[in-house]
Amino acid sequence: MSEYAVVNPATGETLATYPTITDDALEAVIAGADAAYRTWRHAPVSDRAARIRKVAELHRERRDELAAIIVREMGKPLEAALGEVDFAADITEYYADHADKITGDQPIDIDGEGTAVIRRSALGPLLGIMPWNFPYYQVARFAAPNIVIGNTIILKHAGQCPESAAAIEKIYADAGLGDGVYTNVYASNEQAAAIIADRRVQGVSVTGSERAGAAVAEVAGRNLKKVALELGGSDPFILLSTDDLDGAVQAAVDARLDNTGQSCNAAKRFIVVDGLYDEFLEKFTAKMSEAKVGDPFAEDTVLGPLSSLTAAERLAEQVDKAVEQGATLVAGGTRDGAYYPGTVLTGVTSDMDAYREEFFGPVGVVYKVADEDEAVQIANDTSFGLGSYVFTTDEDQAARIADKIDAGMVYVNVVLADEPGLPFGGVKRSGTSREMGLLAADEFVNKKLIRVGA
Repeated sequence: MSEYAVVNPATGETLATYPTITDDALEAVIAGADAAYRTWRHAPVSDRAARIRKVAELHRERRDELAAIIVREMGKPLEAALGEVDFAADITEYYADHADKITGDQPIDIDGEGTAVIRRSALGPLLGIMPWNFPYYQVARFAAPNIVIGNTIILKHAGQCPESAAAIEKIYADAGLGDGVYTNVYASNEQAAAIIADRRVQGVSVTGSERAGAAVAEVAGRNLKKVALELGGSDPFILLSTDDLDGAVQAAVDARLDNTGQSCNAAKRFIVVDGLYDEFLEKFTAKMSEAKVGDPFAEDTVLGPLSSLTAAERLAEQVDKAVEQGATLVAGGTRDGAYYPGTVLTGVTSDMDAYREEFFGPVGVVYKVADEDEAVQIANDTSFGLGSYVFTTDEDQAARIADKIDAGMVYVNVVLADEPGLPFGGVKRSGTSREMGLLAADEFVNKKLIRVGA
């Protein structure tokens, strides 16, 4: 069976298969990316920005077509798929708008006479290894800044996203970037390792699981290549006080069920102060249970199928094990093929597997805490450190908790507030890099010092 196939998770039907690239063809791709880099890096910044702006425009022009592809590939509800295409376009346009800033010289104050600047320049061909859960958004935040900088991109997408991968490649080609600047490859894991090891390739970015990140980092380390990792998360949602409990509950549900719960920075652990716990749990459970499960093309669907039957089976096994180990299943927990309903667990303790695992689906674990200190202790008691959410009416308390939480991102009294200009990334086992915002453009550049005497 091909490693690259469109299998509609809503029906289980295999719609298309794509052959894995041959080794000879892969060699031609690497050579092409290297040759393109030699000229693309010297193209005027304004030209590179104009091409990337065209990429954004083509995302918007092909919005409906692109959205339908990923509904079929990974079951994303149509409204969310349309929103992802829009966001990918916004991210891409952001780097066109900020091209001068991310490529400009940075003067340095010096003690002696003369001048000193940091000049940012491209490194060369880069490999991107992208996941299935956000097929367009993930590519945009990696490819757009690096192409503006002058790097070239070889993109290995997830095995279940070959159609969207081809659609993205066509957009970059139709935007006039030229051969070799952006190339999609249907490569095996072994071939991906060979790309990383190739002397012409200067770095690799991977978004995916801890296992995938560790495997890529091992190969990159052996070959002394720059690596950027965006991995998993088990983000806490801390509720300590509120003037609008219904609003806080809705925010909690929205943060858990986005993308059918298959988001690395989704809120997954809900840590609620004792005085609000019972009412929060009741309202949260009701909202989670109300979320409509169904055809991802239907307008009122909140939860489509998980990305695959295997993903749904894995999630069901996690929930079942949590219950076997003593957790309480408050709602949900019944799989139907690749579909899984909004599910709520309580009573999870530190001796259970569920306490340390990431639930990659619509499952929320609710904890009761006595105070701020216990909330922070539970929030930080994880190997992950991606995002976090804090709801409180006390500004001083919000500031204290934001400082104490071990995470790359803290959102206070707001969820689903990502923007192209806000950096995304984590600490601990959630990753090593930042994407989006201006920080993303510093991941794969030569920050060259140029010191000139008087």
